[in-house]
Formats: sequence, structure tokens, C-alpha cells
Amino acid sequence: MDERPLIGITMGDPSGVGPEIISKALSDRSVYYTCVPVVLGDPGALLAGGLDTGRFSLNEISVPKEAVGRPDRIDLMPLSRLKRAQMEPGRPTREGGTAMVEYITRAVEMAGEGALDAMVTCPINKALMHEAGFPFEGHTQLISNLTQTRDYVMMLAGERLKVSLVTIHCALRDVPGLLDGATVYRTISITDRALKEDFALEKPRIAVAALNPHAGEQGLFGNEEREIIGPAIERARSQGIGVDGPFPADTLFHRAVKGEFDAVVAMYHDQGLTPLKLLHFSDAVNITLGLPIVRTSVDHGTAYDIAGKGIADPSSLKAAIRLAAFIVENRKMSKLTG
Repeated sequence: MDERPLIGITMGDPSGVGPEIISKALSDRSVYYTCVPVVLGDPGALLAGGLDTGRFSLNEISVPKEAVGRPDRIDLMPLSRLKRAQMEPGRPTREGGTAMVEYITRAVEMAGEGALDAMVTCPINKALMHEAGFPFEGHTQLISNLTQTRDYVMMLAGERLKVSLVTIHCALRDVPGLLDGATVYRTISITDRALKEDFALEKPRIAVAALNPHAGEQGLFGNEEREIIGPAIERARSQGIGVDGPFPADTLFHRAVKGEFDAVVAMYHDQGLTPLKLLHFSDAVNITLGLPIVRTSVDHGTAYDIAGKGIADPSSLKAAIRLAAFIVENRKMSKLTG
């Protein structure tokens, strides 16, 4: 009996680099050692994205359990059959956007039912998602809505650094007003649970970044550390969570990379993602923590400027597939032991 987890891979926008990075990632035989990948997308786009169509053949299936899981045959659920003009590389279309959302919604549905063990998402066009009738900020918010999840956290992870974000996509000037003790505490708590259940860390060590330079310098540069972030940390500690801070961000990430902490909770998008992408520009993975399903994603966009040119890097997708399989196995073990 094949015990490899079934991992659904959504193609993203067919006019972006999704088809190409899928064909490249699934040409790596080692991906199949850890899972059975199932692509949810468009057969024409995938063949075009393969550039050299002799690299693989397509095995069209109707349900995930029909997948054969062989590196010379990509198992594909054909959820769209777009015309060539509707999926031209670098030229997004309304039809492609509608298909893009269908791949995601079907993957969430099948993961929720247990037909898929996890889902991995390729990049989407947010404007096209809105045109398709889903006015969300991005993948994360769409999937949390589909799974009816209120408390979720975006984590970006690489081998050397893991970062969770308290606020995600918003103007920098809005960040202080969006911070409150409950939100910071929730981010810490969800991160702690994920490190235990998804990454199999028995006693994770979490560090929290300050919002202001020098952690506010005792109120000279701001009071968020004393009034919001610090109390949230103390609340988490009282619940037995191994967390410390708030630390000045200019030195914290160096300490985390050196191994002092297992993850960092950052207050805003660029505070956490700048050091993360400095270290893991090509192989970082986006994970949505707190969902009832396992979801990982590439950490890059549709890259329309290079779509169809054969130069897209599949490293982030391969890392996302492997991490999804890793999390599936760890959650299974957590349920058995917990």
C-alpha cells in the first residue's frame, strides 16, 4: 500500500510561471520520494509550460486516488481546458482568472474531505481573483474564508529562519493602529502550536520583534512595546509558551539565524520578510498556520515578465511540496501521540 501523502498542487494563473515551475519541479524524481503530487489545473497550460514536452506525459485523472505517483507521468486533474489565447504566457485573462480560483476552491474542498492530504499553491493574480468574484487580499484570506477559519497566521519559512507575521498586507502607517494585545498573543500562540504539531519541536523557542527602534527605548520612540507587545508576551508565558522579547529587530534576526530561536514573530510584512528573503530568496515557503488543512505555497508572484521563457526557478515550489509532506507526517504523529 502506497503510504505517501497525496499533495494537491494548484496551478495558479495559467498565464504566469505556475505551469513552468510545476513541470520543472515534478521532473525532479526526489519529489516523489516524499509524496504523490496531483496537479489541479489546465492540461494545455501544463504542456506548454513544460517547454520540452518530451520531459513527461500527462495522466489525466478524475479524483486524487487515481494518481500513479511516477516522475515520468504527471497526475493532473483537468479543471479547465482553456483556449490558447486565454492562457498566453505573460498575458493574464479573465478566463484564466476564473480557472485559477476554481483550482483553489476545489483543492480546499478535497483537502477538507480528506481526498487530498495537503495543498500547495502556485502564484495568483489578485486582481483577477477579484474579477472572478472573490474580493480577498490574497490566497491566505481566500483559503481562510473557504475553511471558515478566523484565527490564522502567515509564516514564511526556510531552513535557517522562520518568521510569523502579526500584520500582513497593509500600509506601513496603519501598522501601529492594527496592533493590539489579543492579535499579538494570538500570533504567538498559533506559531507555538504549529512549531509543535507541524515542525515536531517539543519545546519551541519563539522571539518577538519590537515595533520601534531599540524596542522603543523605554518609551522615547514609542509605547507599543510596553503597552501592547510586552503584555501579550507575558500572557503567552503564563500559558507555558516559550517566548521572549520584545527585541530590537535590527539584532534579533541575527540571533535567530544563529540558532537562539526557532521562529520570530514580526510586527509587519517587511520587518519579517526582508531578512527572510535575504537568506531564502529562492527557496522560502509560505505556510498558513491555524487552518484545519495543510496549505503551503511558493513565496513569489506570477512573474509575467519571464513567463514562457523557460527561466523560472522551481526551488520554492519544490520546497513547498516537501514541507507540505513533512507537515502531514508530523500532524499524523502528533495525533497518535497526543
